[in-house]
Amino acid sequence: MTEKGREIERPLLELVTELARSLHPGYSFPELHLDSDLEKDAGLDSLGRVELMLRIRRRFRVEIADEQAVEARTPGDLLKAIEAAGPATEVTSEVTVDDVESGDGEPVEPSDAATLAEVLDWHADRVGDRQCLTLYEPGGDLSSLSYQQLREASAELAAGLRERGLGPGDRVALMLPTGLDFFFAFHGVLRAGGVPVPLYPPVRISQVEDHFRRIARVVENAQAAFFIASTETVRAGQLLMSLAPGLSHVLTADQLREGMSGIQRVPRRQEEMAFLQYTSGTTGDPKGVILSHANLLANIRAMGGVVGASPDDRFVSWLPLYHDMGLIGACLGTLYYGIPLYLMSPLQFMARPQRWLWAIHRHGGTLSAAPNFAYDLCANRLRDEDLEGLDLSSWRVAFNGAEPVSPKTLEVFQKRFSPYGFGEKTMKPVYGLAESSVGLTFPPMDRAPRFDRIDRDAFQRRGEARPAAEEAPDARLLVACGRALPGHEIRVVDERNRPLPDRRQGHLQFRGPSCTRGYFRNPDATSDLFHDGWLNSGDLAYLDDGELYLTGRVKDMIIRGGRNFYPYELEQAVSAIAGVRRNNVAVFASRGDDSGPEKLVVVAETRERDVAEQERIREAIIEASMSFMESAPDVISLQPPESIPKTSSGKIRRPACRELFESGQLGQRVGLWRQMAHLMGSGLLPTLRRSLNKAGRGLFATWAWLTAILLLVPASILLLVMPGRGLRAAIARGATRSVLLLTGMGPTIRGLNHLPEGPCVVVVNHASYLDGPLMRASLPGPLYFIAKRELAGTVLGHVLRRVGALWVERFDHRKGLEDLERAIAHLANGERLLFFPEGTLAAAPGLRSFRIGAFMAAVRCQVPVVAVAVRGSRRSLRGYSFLPRPSRIEVDIGPPMAPDGDGWEAAIELRDRSRAWLLAHCEEPDIGGQTTSLFDRDAGV
Repeated sequence: MTEKGREIERPLLELVTELARSLHPGYSFPELHLDSDLEKDAGLDSLGRVELMLRIRRRFRVEIADEQAVEARTPGDLLKAIEAAGPATEVTSEVTVDDVESGDGEPVEPSDAATLAEVLDWHADRVGDRQCLTLYEPGGDLSSLSYQQLREASAELAAGLRERGLGPGDRVALMLPTGLDFFFAFHGVLRAGGVPVPLYPPVRISQVEDHFRRIARVVENAQAAFFIASTETVRAGQLLMSLAPGLSHVLTADQLREGMSGIQRVPRRQEEMAFLQYTSGTTGDPKGVILSHANLLANIRAMGGVVGASPDDRFVSWLPLYHDMGLIGACLGTLYYGIPLYLMSPLQFMARPQRWLWAIHRHGGTLSAAPNFAYDLCANRLRDEDLEGLDLSSWRVAFNGAEPVSPKTLEVFQKRFSPYGFGEKTMKPVYGLAESSVGLTFPPMDRAPRFDRIDRDAFQRRGEARPAAEEAPDARLLVACGRALPGHEIRVVDERNRPLPDRRQGHLQFRGPSCTRGYFRNPDATSDLFHDGWLNSGDLAYLDDGELYLTGRVKDMIIRGGRNFYPYELEQAVSAIAGVRRNNVAVFASRGDDSGPEKLVVVAETRERDVAEQERIREAIIEASMSFMESAPDVISLQPPESIPKTSSGKIRRPACRELFESGQLGQRVGLWRQMAHLMGSGLLPTLRRSLNKAGRGLFATWAWLTAILLLVPASILLLVMPGRGLRAAIARGATRSVLLLTGMGPTIRGLNHLPEGPCVVVVNHASYLDGPLMRASLPGPLYFIAKRELAGTVLGHVLRRVGALWVERFDHRKGLEDLERAIAHLANGERLLFFPEGTLAAAPGLRSFRIGAFMAAVRCQVPVVAVAVRGSRRSLRGYSFLPRPSRIEVDIGPPMAPDGDGWEAAIELRDRSRAWLLAHCEEPDIGGQTTSLFDRDAGV
């Protein structure tokens, strides 16, 4: 230990001890030392750790890195961090509002955009150099990103995904921290036509095994083959490969972008899935909310309309990017409206909550959002000296949602920050859920929060929200969450789905353009979600003049003595008991076995080990329950810290806690290494199965290549010496057909009767290196294949020439046109020409744009075009792979299409008809549209 370390050791331990005693008055802590556990021995939860960091900064005048502050497990870890830390820096009060021009009357929002990728392109095309995002780096520096930079980086990543075989609609799991890579990956997946699936990182070391098992279920449910990770989460992704056998690629953003040039966005329709949103509390069968581009844009436009969003706004956020409020509300909403986003990580906020407020001050923030706990934290944990000089007068909308909104928090926050310019109408309690994209109800922008005092007894017994007198001591205070967004509807119904009148509690239902069509690959949950065109929220509520008042979750409701109770209030009351860890209480009903009566269970975390102290806590819990419910709990379970499962955002997972309680596993502590051993053990069988499958594929590939060599090498020699095109065509057809049959890939051919006897142009979709041999095996008689000139000088080229290859230069337009003219001459002489009009192939599925040359040849010679659709060759030999797999291959030959005219328009029409037929029969998505490239009008064809 250094001299500096010895000087601060005792003051640091005194500081930790002082804080521990203030958080847990009356508890006799053991003497703390450098190896004591901050959670187990000192009782510091996440909020206690925030306070500790604030006190360390004031006491020692140092700035500890956020990662070290959060990851430190002992005072010794903190001591090392303090020794290595630099001096504390004061938050600047300088306001640095960026100047954003409105565009001289041009549209300020992409109202015609149908997809999120189109939204990014809209801004990049018009104001590409304008600031899109400013990120707070770990050291406090700012890094900015423009719309054009975001598009370029995401296009490079998209190219990396497409090269590795990502197809339209394929799901891609993302486990990335707040940073530029997340945005590159998210928009890159969208640009490549894929579907991002944001995943949440582990929250507690004690629950790593549970977390990864849930994540594995999500990855399997999403059928994600790709996992984009940070350098820190790559190993986690590799672990997931053993638990989720469908996962085949684990890559970082840098690996995907390396050596790539950008691609144009893959076309997607507005009704197609944009991304999957899994809730962090997912248990059992995962529920991935399907959100289309249309859903998201409808929600963003509705919310922005109510708020009056414009490029003149500034949004400041620290919300996690894997939660809907942070991802859709903050990131995608600001992207749509061209609002500069100032972003810090949740870790930076938790280490120093005042950073959030100072960022609003510094950048002139007008919009920001947070769950209720963040407002409570700022109101109660920050000192006046942390806020000296703070100006929040620019803040016009403070969204409060994602968890129950506390009336007390709203009052305390308003009182604390009104001297700093926080307006009385700024706080906006809102309600939303992933099934409605994110937002569902917003209050009016021109009023302060509205409260409703109701008679508790009438509400608990009959569900009547009867107004209570101001002096009523037992009244319940609720917060209004506003009215349904424009174009959306809400209603409250009874158990038979009959609408209830105002001020009667019931089940909240909703509908509108933002609403999901269901849960991905979970038909049972989807069926439960819908009723007569309305969606069930799972929440209980009442309405008053269109205003929504939330009262609890359906699945959490407890019926006791003919009265309805909700866990939240009792949990808060128990949390306030000395010795109980605040916000670490779960209340639920448990039947135990189906024959027994339902029991009220209170689970509370405590560090108290003394029997007398535990008995005191039990008596206090009984007293709180009697006061709240007029009955005592049937079971009180006191557990050590980190026993109660939580979501990544810190919410109590009551169903999971109930499952652990009923199985007798609640409170069982398992070390990290043992958890990892369990996970790896669970992955042994899937890993073995994956290895056996890989070995089987290797054996099949070996057999296929041996068969090809033994048959095609002698056939190639015959082709080089045999005269007559007809004879050579028969040899080539027989040899290729034999190889395909012997390897189990012999094609099923339909429509051979459509192939004309005379000259024609055959156009085929191109998915694999197998397509050429497959066509030779499937189509009778001589054919001229249009092939790339790069093959002409190879040994293979000599063989192909004898089969009937005609070379075309792909990169020199003038030479390419000359080659095409020679091909047209063969067509005019009565030969058949076979084109792959896409011009190339790729690993990723999808029908690309067609080059026009084949169709101009047909028009010039007035011969029909025959479209041939190939299915299954991509599965047999994917992209540029040379390892074939067994697969069923089908070939459909379409009816001849005669040209209708002799000019450019006739060629375009013929191309469009052929492509439409192929698109309908190749069973792959449209990723190219109807565009020309080589041999176009400007080239003079």
